[in-house]
Amino acid sequence: MRVIQLINLHRYRGGADAVAENTARLLAERGHLSTLLTRDSRTLGGGLAGKFKAFASGLYSAEGRRLVKEAVREEKPDVVHVHDVYPLFSPWVLRDLREAGVAVVMTCHDYRLTCPAATHLCGGKTCEACLGGREYWCVLKNCRGNRAESMAYAVRSTLARNRRLFIDNIHAYITPTKFVKEKLVEAGFPEDRIAAVPNALEMPETAVDCSQNAYAAYAGRFSAEKGIETMIEAARMTGIELRLAGDFRPMRHLAEHAPSNVRFLGKLSCENLVSHYRRARFLVFPSIWYETFGLVMAEAMSHGVPVVASNIGAVPELVEDGATGLLFKPGDAGDLAGKMRVMWDTPDTCARMGRAARERVMLDCTEDAYYGQLMAVYERALQAKGAGR
Repeated sequence: MRVIQLINLHRYRGGADAVAENTARLLAERGHLSTLLTRDSRTLGGGLAGKFKAFASGLYSAEGRRLVKEAVREEKPDVVHVHDVYPLFSPWVLRDLREAGVAVVMTCHDYRLTCPAATHLCGGKTCEACLGGREYWCVLKNCRGNRAESMAYAVRSTLARNRRLFIDNIHAYITPTKFVKEKLVEAGFPEDRIAAVPNALEMPETAVDCSQNAYAAYAGRFSAEKGIETMIEAARMTGIELRLAGDFRPMRHLAEHAPSNVRFLGKLSCENLVSHYRRARFLVFPSIWYETFGLVMAEAMSHGVPVVASNIGAVPELVEDGATGLLFKPGDAGDLAGKMRVMWDTPDTCARMGRAARERVMLDCTEDAYYGQLMAVYERALQAKGAGR
């Protein structure tokens, strides 16, 4: 099978980028003709000029359409697997793909199809005001914290919805969890075209005994919805050493005022990130938005490291409270501190949860499991395309 993975790479690398790249690699290893087609938001530059370019190309990108048409002409794919089209491709490429006779599959890594800001978060609280075609709330509530930017996101989403670009031109959708699938269905997307397929991991051969490890870990993006401030405050309350991996430049002020038991490691190589997980007593996952999957949670769990995580969104689908980790009330530093203290003070419990955590992801998140479900979705998309749906 010939497959193109299409993604607009993010300015600050996230889970979607990793999934697209890993899917392209996995298909190539299984004998498919696999191509990765990307554009990169880092090329936009910063400041007002960069934001304007992002807005304009998100509405319509002639260059994005040209690149996609050229790739289809040269590669002749059976399937194009779309991961993100904003801002440099624009959703108009979806219509081009359908008209070219290609089966189109889209993985919804975030809530771009149901929320203009893609997070269902506004003012630090979960929000569903725009769900079902009410994008004007993004402007009225100023969800981006900048009126012009909120307007831009609302206009972009409204245009795509009114032109049915994400409805009429996609043969099958993939969501990483049932929670995300339910949100799409609530917004009017056809349930029979949506498959919940957990993201895949490269499973380490061995697990660690996390019970004697010397710190709590965080890994991931540094942005408001990730709940970083709550985590740092909990670390301050407990005195437990907390080491944070990731590019913290977007929130560098936190590093400047963090307590002495909190260390910012910066962006780590793949090898060093693995060491970061394997030397941790547990991972903290403090998000305050409707997490769609939580790739770093699954990565830590694959090494036998349990997770202390926010009880929100899709998180409970992966972290079973008291079994593979502990759940706390989102945004509640005191509750998080208490759960961190349990993990720290009862190493046997921590080790037991770590073993169960690895068993959990070994069941659903292996590359073999992902590949099997992925191919089933591709076949379904090809059948839908053949039937003219």
